[in-house]
Amino acid sequence: MAEDDDAAMRRKHGMLKMYYGIDDDKSAGENSPDPLNINGAHFRPETYLGKLLKEKPLAELMDQETEILKQIKSLDSDMQTLVYENYNKFISATDTIRKMKNDFKKMEDEMDHLATNMESITEFSGKISGTLQDRREQITKLSGVHMLLKKLQFLFELPARLKKCIEMEAYSQAVRYYTKARKVLHQYQHMPSFHGIQQDCNIIVKDLSQNLRDQFRNKESSPKQLAECVDLLLQLNEPAEELCEEFLSHARQKIDEDLAELDRQVRLQSGEDVPKPEPHPEDRRPSDAYMPNAPMDVLEFVDFGCNGFLSNVCLVIASYNDMFLNRNQGDDNIDGIALKKLVNFVNELMEQYFNYVMRRVQLERETGDNTILVRALDRFHRRLQAMNKLLPDTDFSRAGTDIVSRASRDRVNHYYESLKQHFADCLTDVRQSLAAPRLVGKQEDSTKLSDLLALAHSSVLDQMKSVLANLQAFIASDITFAMKPYFRGPFCVQDVREGLAVAYMKHICDVCNEFCEQTGEKGSAPPALLLILSRICIDFENSTVNYLLTLTDEQFMITDRSQLTQLTELTDIFKDTAQKLLNHYVKVQGLACSQMLRKSVETRDWLNTIEPRNVRAVMKRVVEDITAIDTQVGQLYEEGVRKERSSDSSRRTFSYHSAAKQQKNWNFASSSIDNSLMSNIQKLFSEKIEIFTAVEFSKVSVLTGIIKISLKTFLECVRLRTFGKYGLQQIQVDTHYLQLYLWRFVSDENLVHVLLDEIVSSTIHRCIDPQTMEPSVVELICERG
Repeated sequence: MAEDDDAAMRRKHGMLKMYYGIDDDKSAGENSPDPLNINGAHFRPETYLGKLLKEKPLAELMDQETEILKQIKSLDSDMQTLVYENYNKFISATDTIRKMKNDFKKMEDEMDHLATNMESITEFSGKISGTLQDRREQITKLSGVHMLLKKLQFLFELPARLKKCIEMEAYSQAVRYYTKARKVLHQYQHMPSFHGIQQDCNIIVKDLSQNLRDQFRNKESSPKQLAECVDLLLQLNEPAEELCEEFLSHARQKIDEDLAELDRQVRLQSGEDVPKPEPHPEDRRPSDAYMPNAPMDVLEFVDFGCNGFLSNVCLVIASYNDMFLNRNQGDDNIDGIALKKLVNFVNELMEQYFNYVMRRVQLERETGDNTILVRALDRFHRRLQAMNKLLPDTDFSRAGTDIVSRASRDRVNHYYESLKQHFADCLTDVRQSLAAPRLVGKQEDSTKLSDLLALAHSSVLDQMKSVLANLQAFIASDITFAMKPYFRGPFCVQDVREGLAVAYMKHICDVCNEFCEQTGEKGSAPPALLLILSRICIDFENSTVNYLLTLTDEQFMITDRSQLTQLTELTDIFKDTAQKLLNHYVKVQGLACSQMLRKSVETRDWLNTIEPRNVRAVMKRVVEDITAIDTQVGQLYEEGVRKERSSDSSRRTFSYHSAAKQQKNWNFASSSIDNSLMSNIQKLFSEKIEIFTAVEFSKVSVLTGIIKISLKTFLECVRLRTFGKYGLQQIQVDTHYLQLYLWRFVSDENLVHVLLDEIVSSTIHRCIDPQTMEPSVVELICERG
C-alpha cells in the first residue's frame, strides 16, 4: 500500500515538473545523484527507509512518519489549489482559440472574394485600353498643339498685358510675365513676328524700369517697397553695383537726419543755442510745434540713438543682405563688391555715431547720475552686440567697450577730483572752527580738537565709501560690459584701486606735506590744524589704510595684488607724513613761545632795571601758552613715558646751585681761575641736549620739544645782552618761576633744570655786578606773583 502511494506521488511530481519545467537537480542545488534526498529525482525509498531503520529508534521513526504524512497532505492541498486556480484560465484560453479559428475562416472567405473582384477589374481595364489605343496618340498631339497655341497667344498678348500691369502698378506681375517670355523672344528674335513683339516689350520694360527706379528713389517708400523694387530691377538685369549705390544713397538720407539730431543734442547739452531744424512742409507733423527745444538726458540720448540711428542701420543691413547678398546668384565677384560697399558705408556711419556718443558721455563727467549713466552705457553696449550678428567681420561692441571704458575712467577721475575737493572743504571747515571765537566764561574752546578730528576723519572715510559704492554700479551682475575681461580688469585695478583709492590717500599725504613746507605768515597753517592732520595720518596708518584697501579689493573682487601698491608702502607714507606734521607743529609752537621770550629780552634795558618785585608778565604768558598746548595735545595723543621725578621737583630753585657756584667760582676777587673756562669744563661732562630732534607720538614728547626750543632761544638771547645787578636778579626770578611750572610738562625734569641753569649761568657771565638774590626771597616773589 505504501508503495502505491509512493508511485502516485512520483507521478504527480513528474506531471508538475513537466508542466512548470522544474529541474530537480538544480532546484535542490545538487551536482551528483543522491538516493537519500527525498526531494531529488534519484530518490530511493528502500535505501532511505533502510537507513532510518538502522539509525533511528522507534520513537523517532514514529515522529518521522507523522511528519512525512503531514508533508504529503500539504502537497496534495497545494496541488489542488493550483489546479483550481488555473482551471478558469484554461477555459478562457480554449474559448479564445475557438473564436480566433472562426474569425480566420471568415477572413479567408473575404480574401477570396476580393481576389475575384480584382481579376474582374483587371480584365475590364484591359478592354478599355484596347478600345482607346488608337485615339491616345491623336489626343496627345492635339493637347500639344493646344499648349503651343496658348503660348503663342500669351506672346502676342504680352505687350498689352505689360501695359495693363503698369497702369495698375502691378509691377511684380509685369516682371513675372516678361521674365517668363524673355528667353523665348530672345531665341526666336530672327523671326519678324517675334522680333516686333520683342521690340515692343523692350520699350515697355524700359518704362517699367524707370517707374521702379522712381519708386526706389522716393523718400516715402517703405523698406518692403524698396526691397521689392530692387528685386524686380535685378530680375530685369539692371546693374547690381549701381543699384547698391542707389540703395545706400537713399538709405543714408534718413540716417543722416538721425545723426544730425544726435549732433544737435550734444551741442544743446554743451550749452550752445541750437535752433530746432524746420521739417519739410510735406514732413511736418502737428506735434512738431509742441516739441521742446531742451537737451535729452544721457539715457534718452542713447535710447534715441538705438531706436533711431541703430535701428535704421540694422534695417538697411538686413534689407541689403536680402537684396544683394543672399540672392544666391553665384557671382562671388559681385557679392564681394556689394559686401565691401556695405561695410564701408556702415563703418563711416558708425564712426560718426561713436563720435557723438563719446562727446555726449564725456559731458556726464561732472553731471548726471551714475545709475542713469550705467544704464545708458549698458543699453548702448547691448545694442552694438546685436549689430555684430548682422554684418560679418565687424566688432562694433569692442569700439563700444572702449567708449564705456573711457566713460568709466572719466567718472573715476571726476570722483577723484570731488574727493580732493571734499578733503579741501574738510580742512576749510576745521580751520573755520579753529578760528571761531571762544565762548565767554568757558575754560575750553567751543570746539574740542578731538571732536574736529573725529568729524574730519569720519567725513573723509564716509565720502570714500560712498564713492566706492557708487562706482560698483559699473560692475553690477546685470551689466553686460561688466562681464568683459578687457573692461573689468583695468577698471577695477587701474582705475578704481590705483587711480582712485591709492591716489587719494597719497593726495592726502601730499596736502599734509605742503603744510609743513609753507613759510610766512600768509601761508602758515594754524598749529592746531597741524596737530589734527598728524593724528589723522596716524589713524590712517594704524587702521584706515588697511580698511580702505580691503574694502576696495572686496567690493571690486581684486585677488591678484602682487603688482599693485602694497599696504606697507602706504602706511610708511602716512607715518612719515605724520612725523613731519608733528615735528612742524613743535617748531611752530616753539617759535611762537621763542618770539615772546626773544622780544622780552631784546626790548628791556637790563643794565638800568629796578630791583625785581614780581615775575614778568611774559613768563606767565609762556606758562599759560605751554599749559594750553598741553591741553591741546592731550586731546589727541596719549601721555607718553616720563622719567621718575624727584620729590622736591616743584620746590627746587636755581639759587642754590648759583650760590654754590658763587662760593666756588664766582668770587672774582680771590679766584685766579677763569669762570668761563670752568663753565665750559663742566659742560664737557654733562649730557648734550639735542634741540631739534624727531618727536615721538606722545604728549610728553611734543611738550618737551616745544620747551627745549623756547628755553634754548631764551638762552641764546641772554648771551647777547649785558646785565646789571637787578637784571641778573630778575632773570633769577623768571627762571625760578619757569622751573616751578615747566618741569611737569617734560619727559625728564633734569632737561629743564640744565637749560635754566645755563640761562642763569650765562646771565652771570654777562653781568657787570653779579650779585644774586637770596633763594628765599626768590621763592617768595614767585609764590606771590
